[in-house]
Amino acid sequence: MPEIIRVNAFAKVNLRLQVLGKLPDGYHELRTIFQSISLHDTLELRFSSSRGISLELVNSDLPANSENLVWRALRALKRELQITKGIHARLIKRIPVARGLGGGSSDAAAALVGLQRLARRELPLPRLLEIASSLGADVPFFLFGGRALGVKRGDEIYPLPDLPTRRVVVVSPRAISVNTSDAYSWLSRWLTTQPSTNRIWSFCALCWSRQDKGLANDFEAVVFRRHPRLNQIKRGLLQVGAAEAALAGSGSAVFGIFRNPAQARRAVRAFPEDQIFIARTLSRKDYRRGMLAR
Repeated sequence: MPEIIRVNAFAKVNLRLQVLGKLPDGYHELRTIFQSISLHDTLELRFSSSRGISLELVNSDLPANSENLVWRALRALKRELQITKGIHARLIKRIPVARGLGGGSSDAAAALVGLQRLARRELPLPRLLEIASSLGADVPFFLFGGRALGVKRGDEIYPLPDLPTRRVVVVSPRAISVNTSDAYSWLSRWLTTQPSTNRIWSFCALCWSRQDKGLANDFEAVVFRRHPRLNQIKRGLLQVGAAEAALAGSGSAVFGIFRNPAQARRAVRAFPEDQIFIARTLSRKDYRRGMLAR
């Protein structure tokens, strides 16, 4: 039997997300605090008799070709490591797509980690980070997990102290999706009216706090205006006991932080028409331990 490597690709939420403006390369400059959660996809990798890359998707209608971030990550690392064997990947999707939870970026990072393990070779971290960043701004974070500060495009990562484990209820409305490029275009006009200096100082102060308070997301100002239902979900999470709630990334998922697991389980009943996930926050140690599936 050929060796199979299994890697769990965990989702994330943004505890804070500030968009400061456009960089010279056209991307937006961010300040964000990433937090890994236990909701995950699973990627299986093995060498194949062909010389190319094949990708099988389970529970997903995403493209299984060069448009897929897993395929692109495997191709990039295959070239870098000069692997001549073919690679077969099987991706089991659980993280909903285009909901601000980072599923595609996490899958790409899992591909980079898994292929190194399958090939029994390891790239120097600076080069691995370059490849990860070329695939997507969030991908470098998913090489580390836990709680981390992301700056520039969100691809420059600094680990932060882990917070106490909390339950996270993710509400993913089935009928609403938010295209990331659209969300940034909506935000660009709003940014011109918001002074950034004081916001940066307050942001940095919260980074090193060990209190799980202060959720904030600049995208809420423009996304909620166009999709009021998402604001209703946020208010609903607070009404059923969430300590805090926020939009996930650019949306359209909304998440609530619960200190009481029983409250988190009861909260599900408030959203019968939506896709619901109950997860927990992951420390960096938990993330590393859980990433390589058994």
